[in-house]
Amino acid sequence: MNDYNKLLNNLEILKLDKIKECYPNYVDTAVNKTLTESLLELTNKEIKYRDERASEIQITVSAFPFRKEIEDFDFDYQPSINKQQILELNNLGFLSKHENILFVGPSGVGKTHLATSLGITAAKKRYSVYFISCHDLITQLNKAHFENKLDARIKHFCRYELLIIDEIGYLPVDKQGANLFFQLIAKRYEKHSTIVTTNQTFNKWGEVFSDNVLANAILDRLLHHSIIINIKGTSYRIKDKLEHWEDSSNEK
Repeated sequence: MNDYNKLLNNLEILKLDKIKECYPNYVDTAVNKTLTESLLELTNKEIKYRDERASEIQITVSAFPFRKEIEDFDFDYQPSINKQQILELNNLGFLSKHENILFVGPSGVGKTHLATSLGITAAKKRYSVYFISCHDLITQLNKAHFENKLDARIKHFCRYELLIIDEIGYLPVDKQGANLFFQLIAKRYEKHSTIVTTNQTFNKWGEVFSDNVLANAILDRLLHHSIIINIKGTSYRIKDKLEHWEDSSNEK
């Protein structure tokens, strides 16, 4: 085995995958560069590759329902949303302040899209993020409570720097579920950020959680350090239907 192949073998053993990939084509272009310049360029490529790979892994384990980012959002269709405010939130300053974000509005107006987009930005920056529907979250907490593992499950959800809870209010929550949900929110309070989406105004949360006292206690902790985004507009699903109908009509 010649020295060139030995080097490639060493790069494989050291798991310097990007340098190994770049090196064959890099050799011919680096003749006028010092050894230090060459090593700096190659190691920069390796670092960038590892950062990108780590970000992709973080996005995958965050369990997002889809991959949509801020630039994919149609702000023109939802003029009630302050685009500059969303872009500012996308800088993630709210995470260092342990602030919560609450997206409020009817079904289909883009709440989940925006929540997911902020989560993906955070995951790319290597924050620990997890996305879960309110129904699935309470199902998991109920199961853990039944199995005497509630403390461990709550600690699991509390370790995420950003927890996204989707669709509060779409399905009713019984009093036990509300109590378990409150325990989680209370544990995360002023320690980490939580994003929630809801189709119910806050004065309806007593009905959602089957208990006005628990609902108020949950809201007290969510709203204390929070940004509220109230979206008033037409569902994107209706927009897509209308566009499809208009296209079909024009073809006739």
